[in-house]
Amino acid sequence: MSDEYNDQALPEDMLDILHEEEFEAPHAAKPRGTSAEELPQPIYRLKTLHSSETFHAYYAPSDESAHFMKQCDLEGALAGPRPALDAASSSAEPTDQVSSEASAAAGDFVIPARSLAIAPTKYGRDLVEVLGVVRELSAVNADELVLIERPATVDDYRRYLDNLEREKEAFIKCRERIEAHSLPMKLVSAHCLLDDSKILFFFTAESRVDFRELVKDLVSVFHTRIELRQIGVRDEARVTGGCGVCGRILCCHGLSDKLNPVSIKMAKDQNLSLNSLKISGPCGRLLCCLSYEHQFYRDARRELPNEGTRFTYDGTLFKVIEVNVLSSRIRIAGEDGRILDMNAARLKYSDGRWTVIEEES
Repeated sequence: MSDEYNDQALPEDMLDILHEEEFEAPHAAKPRGTSAEELPQPIYRLKTLHSSETFHAYYAPSDESAHFMKQCDLEGALAGPRPALDAASSSAEPTDQVSSEASAAAGDFVIPARSLAIAPTKYGRDLVEVLGVVRELSAVNADELVLIERPATVDDYRRYLDNLEREKEAFIKCRERIEAHSLPMKLVSAHCLLDDSKILFFFTAESRVDFRELVKDLVSVFHTRIELRQIGVRDEARVTGGCGVCGRILCCHGLSDKLNPVSIKMAKDQNLSLNSLKISGPCGRLLCCLSYEHQFYRDARRELPNEGTRFTYDGTLFKVIEVNVLSSRIRIAGEDGRILDMNAARLKYSDGRWTVIEEES
Protein backbone atom coordinates (compact mmCIF):
# COMPACT_ATOMS: atom_id res chain seq x y z
CA MET A 1 0.00 0.00 0.00
CA SER A 2 1.37 3.38 -0.98
CA ASP A 3 1.91 6.14 1.57
CA GLU A 4 -0.70 8.24 -0.18
CA TYR A 5 -3.50 6.15 1.25
CA ASN A 6 -2.30 5.11 4.68
CA ASP A 7 -3.98 6.38 7.83
CA GLN A 8 -1.17 8.82 8.61
CA ALA A 9 -1.02 10.59 5.25
CA LEU A 10 -4.47 10.91 3.69
CA PRO A 11 -4.59 13.68 1.06
CA GLU A 12 -6.78 16.62 2.05
CA ASP A 13 -8.02 17.20 -1.49
CA MET A 14 -9.51 13.70 -1.61
CA LEU A 15 -11.52 14.47 1.51
CA ASP A 16 -12.98 17.68 0.16
CA ILE A 17 -14.09 16.88 -3.39
CA LEU A 18 -16.11 13.82 -2.43
CA HIS A 19 -18.90 15.89 -0.89
CA GLU A 20 -20.08 16.87 -4.34
CA GLU A 21 -23.22 15.13 -5.64
CA GLU A 22 -22.33 15.44 -9.34
CA PHE A 23 -19.16 13.96 -10.74
CA GLU A 24 -17.67 13.74 -14.20
CA ALA A 25 -16.69 10.33 -15.43
CA PRO A 26 -13.04 9.62 -16.26
CA HIS A 27 -13.92 8.78 -19.86
CA ALA A 28 -11.27 6.89 -21.76
CA ALA A 29 -10.34 6.69 -25.39
CA LYS A 30 -12.69 9.46 -26.52
CA PRO A 31 -13.07 9.39 -30.29
CA ARG A 32 -11.18 12.31 -31.79
CA GLY A 33 -12.64 14.72 -34.29
CA THR A 34 -16.17 13.35 -34.05
CA SER A 35 -19.31 15.41 -34.43
CA ALA A 36 -22.93 14.44 -33.93
CA GLU A 37 -22.96 13.09 -37.50
CA GLU A 38 -19.65 11.24 -37.18
CA LEU A 39 -20.18 9.20 -34.03
CA PRO A 40 -18.72 5.69 -34.03
CA GLN A 41 -21.32 3.05 -34.77
CA PRO A 42 -23.02 1.46 -33.03
CA ILE A 43 -23.48 3.41 -29.78
CA TYR A 44 -24.46 1.38 -26.72
CA ARG A 45 -26.28 2.33 -23.54
CA LEU A 46 -24.54 0.85 -20.48
CA LYS A 47 -25.69 0.48 -16.89
CA THR A 48 -23.55 0.21 -13.77
CA LEU A 49 -24.68 -2.76 -11.73
CA HIS A 50 -24.22 -1.16 -8.32
CA SER A 51 -25.95 2.21 -8.83
CA SER A 52 -28.16 1.69 -11.92
CA GLU A 53 -26.63 4.77 -13.56
CA THR A 54 -26.54 4.72 -17.35
CA PHE A 55 -24.14 6.21 -19.88
CA HIS A 56 -23.15 5.80 -23.53
CA ALA A 57 -20.22 3.89 -24.98
CA TYR A 58 -18.87 2.34 -28.15
CA TYR A 59 -16.82 -0.75 -28.89
CA ALA A 60 -13.89 -1.24 -31.25
CA PRO A 61 -13.70 -4.99 -32.03
CA SER A 62 -10.23 -6.51 -32.23
CA ASP A 63 -9.12 -9.01 -34.84
CA GLU A 64 -10.29 -11.84 -32.63
CA SER A 65 -14.02 -12.43 -32.39
CA ALA A 66 -15.15 -11.23 -28.98
CA HIS A 67 -17.62 -13.41 -27.10
CA PHE A 68 -20.03 -11.38 -24.95
CA MET A 69 -22.18 -13.31 -22.49
CA LYS A 70 -25.24 -12.43 -20.46
CA GLN A 71 -25.31 -12.74 -16.68
CA CYS A 72 -27.26 -16.00 -16.83
CA ASP A 73 -24.64 -17.46 -19.21
CA LEU A 74 -21.79 -16.45 -16.89
CA GLU A 75 -23.63 -17.97 -13.94
CA GLY A 76 -24.05 -21.21 -15.89
CA ALA A 77 -20.40 -21.26 -16.91
CA LEU A 78 -19.38 -20.61 -13.31
CA ALA A 79 -21.59 -23.43 -12.04
CA GLY A 80 -20.06 -25.97 -14.41
CA PRO A 81 -20.49 -27.59 -17.83
CA ARG A 82 -23.99 -27.82 -19.28
CA PRO A 83 -25.47 -30.73 -21.21
CA ALA A 84 -24.55 -30.57 -24.89
CA LEU A 85 -27.22 -29.13 -27.17
CA ASP A 86 -27.90 -30.23 -30.69
CA ALA A 87 -26.30 -28.28 -33.49
CA ALA A 88 -29.52 -26.56 -34.56
CA SER A 89 -30.43 -25.17 -31.14
CA SER A 90 -26.87 -24.24 -30.18
CA SER A 91 -26.35 -22.16 -33.30
CA ALA A 92 -29.76 -20.47 -33.38
CA GLU A 93 -29.52 -18.36 -30.23
CA PRO A 94 -26.38 -16.29 -31.03
CA THR A 95 -27.66 -15.68 -34.56
CA ASP A 96 -30.99 -14.41 -33.24
CA GLN A 97 -29.29 -12.12 -30.74
CA VAL A 98 -27.14 -10.46 -33.37
CA SER A 99 -29.82 -10.27 -36.04
CA SER A 100 -32.17 -8.46 -33.65
CA GLU A 101 -29.72 -5.56 -33.53
CA ALA A 102 -28.23 -5.82 -37.00
CA SER A 103 -30.50 -3.13 -38.40
CA ALA A 104 -28.71 -0.57 -36.20
CA ALA A 105 -25.39 -1.14 -37.93
CA ALA A 106 -25.54 -3.43 -40.90
CA GLY A 107 -22.39 -5.43 -41.40
CA ASP A 108 -20.83 -4.37 -38.07
CA PHE A 109 -20.31 -6.44 -34.96
CA VAL A 110 -23.10 -5.74 -32.46
CA ILE A 111 -22.94 -6.64 -28.78
CA PRO A 112 -26.08 -8.55 -27.75
CA ALA A 113 -28.34 -6.74 -25.30
CA ARG A 114 -28.00 -7.65 -21.59
CA SER A 115 -24.39 -8.76 -22.04
CA LEU A 116 -21.83 -7.95 -19.35
CA ALA A 117 -18.66 -6.05 -20.21
CA ILE A 118 -15.71 -4.22 -18.66
CA ALA A 119 -15.73 -0.43 -19.16
CA PRO A 120 -14.56 2.75 -17.39
CA THR A 121 -17.24 4.40 -15.26
CA LYS A 122 -17.10 7.65 -13.32
CA TYR A 123 -16.11 5.62 -10.27
CA GLY A 124 -13.42 3.56 -11.99
CA ARG A 125 -13.03 0.49 -14.18
CA ASP A 126 -15.94 -1.80 -13.44
CA LEU A 127 -18.41 -4.45 -14.59
CA VAL A 128 -21.33 -3.00 -16.59
CA GLU A 129 -24.41 -4.29 -18.40
CA VAL A 130 -25.02 -3.50 -22.07
CA LEU A 131 -28.67 -2.45 -22.31
CA GLY A 132 -28.71 -2.26 -26.09
CA VAL A 133 -27.99 -0.12 -29.14
CA VAL A 134 -28.91 3.58 -29.03
CA ARG A 135 -31.04 4.43 -32.06
CA GLU A 136 -31.76 8.09 -31.26
CA LEU A 137 -28.28 9.63 -31.52
CA SER A 138 -29.41 13.21 -30.87
CA ALA A 139 -29.14 12.50 -27.14
CA VAL A 140 -25.55 11.23 -27.43
CA ASN A 141 -22.67 13.57 -26.62
CA ALA A 142 -19.43 12.56 -28.32
CA ASP A 143 -17.39 14.08 -25.47
CA GLU A 144 -19.07 11.75 -22.95
CA LEU A 145 -18.54 8.49 -24.81
CA VAL A 146 -16.40 5.80 -23.23
CA LEU A 147 -14.75 2.81 -24.82
CA ILE A 148 -15.90 -0.68 -23.85
CA GLU A 149 -12.67 -2.49 -23.07
CA ARG A 150 -13.66 -6.12 -23.47
CA PRO A 151 -16.31 -8.75 -22.67
CA ALA A 152 -16.69 -9.88 -19.07
CA THR A 153 -15.19 -13.29 -18.41
CA VAL A 154 -16.08 -16.00 -15.93
CA ASP A 155 -13.19 -14.82 -13.72
CA ASP A 156 -14.58 -11.28 -13.80
CA TYR A 157 -17.99 -12.52 -12.75
CA ARG A 158 -16.49 -14.68 -10.00
CA ARG A 159 -14.63 -11.63 -8.69
CA TYR A 160 -17.88 -9.63 -8.87
CA LEU A 161 -19.68 -12.21 -6.73
CA ASP A 162 -16.81 -12.23 -4.23
CA ASN A 163 -17.00 -8.44 -4.06
CA LEU A 164 -20.70 -8.62 -3.22
CA GLU A 165 -19.80 -10.52 -0.07
CA ARG A 166 -17.01 -8.05 0.72
CA GLU A 167 -19.45 -5.18 0.29
CA LYS A 168 -21.81 -6.63 2.89
CA GLU A 169 -18.97 -6.83 5.40
CA ALA A 170 -17.68 -3.37 4.45
CA PHE A 171 -21.14 -1.88 4.88
CA ILE A 172 -21.51 -3.28 8.40
CA LYS A 173 -18.06 -2.14 9.50
CA CYS A 174 -18.49 1.33 8.04
CA ARG A 175 -21.84 1.78 9.75
CA GLU A 176 -20.26 0.75 13.05
CA ARG A 177 -17.51 3.35 12.59
CA ILE A 178 -20.06 6.03 11.72
CA GLU A 179 -21.92 5.33 14.97
CA ALA A 180 -18.64 5.35 16.90
CA HIS A 181 -17.82 8.82 15.55
CA SER A 182 -21.44 10.00 16.03
CA LEU A 183 -21.54 11.44 12.53
CA PRO A 184 -24.90 12.81 11.20
CA MET A 185 -24.91 10.68 8.06
CA LYS A 186 -26.85 7.70 6.74
CA LEU A 187 -24.87 5.00 4.95
CA VAL A 188 -26.65 3.89 1.76
CA SER A 189 -24.36 1.31 0.17
CA ALA A 190 -20.81 0.08 -0.27
CA HIS A 191 -19.19 -0.89 -3.54
CA CYS A 192 -15.89 -2.61 -4.35
CA LEU A 193 -14.49 -1.93 -7.78
CA LEU A 194 -13.68 -4.94 -9.90
CA ASP A 195 -9.93 -4.39 -9.83
CA ASP A 196 -9.89 -3.91 -6.02
CA SER A 197 -8.39 -0.42 -6.38
CA LYS A 198 -10.76 1.17 -3.85
CA ILE A 199 -13.97 0.83 -1.87
CA LEU A 200 -16.72 3.40 -2.33
CA PHE A 201 -19.24 4.26 0.38
CA PHE A 202 -22.38 6.20 -0.56
CA PHE A 203 -24.18 8.17 2.14
CA THR A 204 -26.83 10.84 2.59
CA ALA A 205 -26.72 13.75 5.03
CA GLU A 206 -28.65 16.96 5.55
CA SER A 207 -25.49 19.07 5.46
CA ARG A 208 -21.76 18.82 4.84
CA VAL A 209 -20.06 16.21 7.01
CA ASP A 210 -16.43 16.21 8.16
CA PHE A 211 -15.60 12.52 7.72
CA ARG A 212 -11.81 12.72 7.66
CA GLU A 213 -11.36 10.75 10.88
CA LEU A 214 -13.83 8.17 9.60
CA VAL A 215 -11.83 7.72 6.40
CA LYS A 216 -8.64 7.19 8.39
CA ASP A 217 -10.35 4.48 10.43
CA LEU A 218 -11.66 2.76 7.32
CA VAL A 219 -8.25 2.85 5.65
CA SER A 220 -6.71 1.18 8.70
CA VAL A 221 -9.41 -1.51 8.57
CA PHE A 222 -9.50 -2.31 4.85
CA HIS A 223 -5.93 -1.30 3.85
CA THR A 224 -7.06 0.13 0.52
CA ARG A 225 -8.18 3.43 -0.91
CA ILE A 226 -11.47 4.68 0.56
CA GLU A 227 -13.91 7.11 -1.03
CA LEU A 228 -17.04 8.48 0.63
CA ARG A 229 -19.57 10.07 -1.70
CA GLN A 230 -22.45 12.18 -0.46
CA ILE A 231 -25.56 11.70 -2.58
CA GLY A 232 -29.11 13.06 -2.51
CA VAL A 233 -32.27 11.20 -1.54
CA ARG A 234 -33.22 10.70 -5.19
CA ASP A 235 -29.81 9.12 -5.84
CA GLU A 236 -30.39 6.92 -2.79
CA ALA A 237 -33.63 5.64 -4.29
CA ARG A 238 -31.84 4.90 -7.56
CA VAL A 239 -29.13 2.90 -5.78
CA THR A 240 -31.39 0.92 -3.43
CA GLY A 241 -34.36 0.48 -5.81
CA GLY A 242 -37.84 -0.44 -4.70
CA CYS A 243 -41.49 -0.43 -5.71
CA GLY A 244 -43.35 2.74 -6.69
CA VAL A 245 -46.97 3.69 -6.01
CA CYS A 246 -47.83 2.29 -9.45
CA GLY A 247 -46.70 -1.17 -8.34
CA ARG A 248 -43.71 -1.26 -10.67
CA ILE A 249 -39.97 -0.83 -10.15
CA LEU A 250 -38.85 2.73 -9.42
CA CYS A 251 -38.25 4.72 -12.63
CA CYS A 252 -34.96 6.12 -11.33
CA HIS A 253 -33.69 2.59 -10.67
CA GLY A 254 -34.83 0.72 -13.77
CA LEU A 255 -35.75 3.25 -16.45
CA SER A 256 -34.29 6.74 -16.44
CA ASP A 257 -30.90 7.80 -17.79
CA LYS A 258 -30.65 10.89 -15.60
CA LEU A 259 -32.51 12.39 -12.67
CA ASN A 260 -34.41 15.17 -14.44
CA PRO A 261 -35.82 18.14 -12.48
CA VAL A 262 -39.45 17.77 -11.42
CA SER A 263 -41.65 20.74 -10.44
CA ILE A 264 -45.07 21.14 -8.86
CA LYS A 265 -46.18 22.91 -12.07
CA MET A 266 -45.94 19.56 -13.85
CA ALA A 267 -48.48 18.11 -11.42
CA LYS A 268 -50.78 21.10 -11.98
CA ASP A 269 -50.55 20.76 -15.77
CA GLN A 270 -51.52 17.10 -15.45
CA ASN A 271 -54.56 17.90 -13.28
CA LEU A 272 -53.24 15.82 -10.40
CA SER A 273 -54.01 16.20 -6.73
CA LEU A 274 -51.46 18.47 -5.07
CA ASN A 275 -51.47 16.27 -1.98
CA SER A 276 -47.77 15.59 -1.43
CA LEU A 277 -48.49 12.02 -0.29
CA LYS A 278 -50.06 11.21 -3.66
CA ILE A 279 -47.49 12.79 -5.98
CA SER A 280 -44.30 11.93 -4.07
CA GLY A 281 -42.16 8.82 -4.38
CA PRO A 282 -40.53 6.72 -1.64
CA CYS A 283 -37.65 9.21 -1.62
CA GLY A 284 -40.00 11.99 -0.52
CA ARG A 285 -39.51 13.96 -3.74
CA LEU A 286 -41.96 14.50 -6.59
CA LEU A 287 -42.52 11.45 -8.79
CA CYS A 288 -40.10 11.09 -11.70
CA CYS A 289 -42.98 10.03 -13.96
CA LEU A 290 -44.35 13.58 -13.77
CA SER A 291 -41.38 14.64 -15.86
CA TYR A 292 -41.77 11.81 -18.39
CA GLU A 293 -45.46 12.51 -19.02
CA HIS A 294 -45.29 16.30 -18.91
CA GLN A 295 -44.44 16.74 -22.59
CA PHE A 296 -47.43 14.59 -23.60
CA TYR A 297 -49.78 16.77 -21.56
CA ARG A 298 -48.24 19.95 -22.97
CA ASP A 299 -48.68 18.74 -26.55
CA ALA A 300 -52.24 17.52 -25.92
CA ARG A 301 -53.31 20.75 -24.22
CA ARG A 302 -52.40 22.74 -27.31
CA GLU A 303 -55.47 21.18 -28.95
CA LEU A 304 -57.72 21.82 -25.94
CA PRO A 305 -59.13 24.99 -24.33
CA ASN A 306 -57.83 26.05 -20.92
CA GLU A 307 -59.93 26.14 -17.78
CA GLY A 308 -61.79 29.44 -17.63
CA THR A 309 -62.21 29.74 -21.41
CA ARG A 310 -65.62 31.18 -22.34
CA PHE A 311 -67.63 30.62 -25.50
CA THR A 312 -71.25 30.72 -26.61
CA TYR A 313 -73.14 27.50 -27.20
CA ASP A 314 -76.84 26.91 -27.68
CA GLY A 315 -77.53 30.57 -27.11
CA THR A 316 -75.85 30.54 -23.68
CA LEU A 317 -72.43 31.68 -22.46
CA PHE A 318 -70.49 28.68 -21.15
CA LYS A 319 -67.24 28.48 -19.19
CA VAL A 320 -64.76 25.57 -19.21
CA ILE A 321 -64.46 24.27 -15.65
CA GLU A 322 -62.54 21.02 -16.21
CA VAL A 323 -60.28 19.56 -18.90
CA ASN A 324 -59.51 15.82 -19.04
CA VAL A 325 -56.50 15.41 -21.32
CA LEU A 326 -56.43 11.61 -21.31
CA SER A 327 -60.08 11.16 -22.34
CA SER A 328 -60.06 14.35 -24.46
CA ARG A 329 -63.23 15.60 -22.82
CA ILE A 330 -64.15 18.91 -21.19
CA ARG A 331 -66.78 19.95 -18.67
CA ILE A 332 -68.50 23.28 -19.16
CA ALA A 333 -70.87 25.31 -16.99
CA GLY A 334 -73.48 27.66 -18.50
CA GLU A 335 -74.98 30.85 -17.11
CA ASP A 336 -78.36 29.10 -17.09
CA GLY A 337 -77.05 26.53 -14.59
CA ARG A 338 -76.45 23.71 -17.04
CA ILE A 339 -73.29 21.61 -16.68
CA LEU A 340 -72.34 19.64 -19.77
CA ASP A 341 -69.72 17.00 -20.48
CA MET A 342 -68.49 17.36 -24.05
CA ASN A 343 -66.03 15.67 -26.39
CA ALA A 344 -63.18 18.10 -27.01
CA ALA A 345 -63.20 17.15 -30.71
CA ARG A 346 -66.39 19.21 -31.06
CA LEU A 347 -64.47 22.41 -30.25
CA LYS A 348 -62.63 24.36 -32.89
CA TYR A 349 -60.26 27.30 -32.42
CA SER A 350 -60.60 29.92 -35.13
CA ASP A 351 -60.06 33.67 -35.34
CA GLY A 352 -58.85 33.85 -31.75
CA ARG A 353 -61.85 32.15 -30.14
CA TRP A 354 -63.31 28.73 -29.48
CA THR A 355 -66.53 27.61 -31.14
CA VAL A 356 -68.60 24.43 -30.90
CA ILE A 357 -69.15 22.33 -34.01
CA GLU A 358 -72.73 21.14 -34.13
CA GLU A 359 -73.13 17.38 -34.25
CA GLU A 360 -74.60 15.92 -37.39
CA SER A 361 -78.03 14.42 -36.88
